[in-house]
Amino acid sequence: MKFYTSDLHLDHKNIIDYEDRPYSNIDSMNEDIIKRWNNKVGPRDIVYILGDFAFCKGPRANNFLDRLNGQKVLVVGNHDSFLDDKSFDRSKFTKICYYDKIHDKDSKGNDYRVILFHYPIAVWDCKHHGAIHLFGHIHKDGDSKHHPLRVKLTNGYNVGVDVNNFEPLTLDEIITKYGYTQIQLT
Repeated sequence: MKFYTSDLHLDHKNIIDYEDRPYSNIDSMNEDIIKRWNNKVGPRDIVYILGDFAFCKGPRANNFLDRLNGQKVLVVGNHDSFLDDKSFDRSKFTKICYYDKIHDKDSKGNDYRVILFHYPIAVWDCKHHGAIHLFGHIHKDGDSKHHPLRVKLTNGYNVGVDVNNFEPLTLDEIITKYGYTQIQLT
């Protein structure tokens, strides 16, 4: 199964205040996010992390990744500086990229082209054919203090933890939560 998430900001003390997260300190935030992840994700699942995984040095990021179930793909965000630390083990991710195009199926067997990027973009590959765009960065959709998204992106969905119960989502969960607009070409 495939899962999607973004903006975990593990070990980022200030994110608790910046985004009004319901945690008293970074340890409780880190442990809760890891617990919620592992309650949903199994060892064979794939999790696409759309940036801003952790705000720490390489050894600490290694430790977080070791504790999380599943295979992990990182679509790099603006706060993933642990990647520059020589002590970070890049093999903990099956792939590291800045943008990705994949296919995923919902539970009914419908196939979707899915565009993965840390930032929300207005136009993406095959948008006019119904492709889905998953992103993070903005934290709280239109209500974000720092990154307000003032337009609704048809078939563009925020998979950040701040608006998704601090856990990864499947494609079915995303479509159920946000809806999907079938594109009719004339």
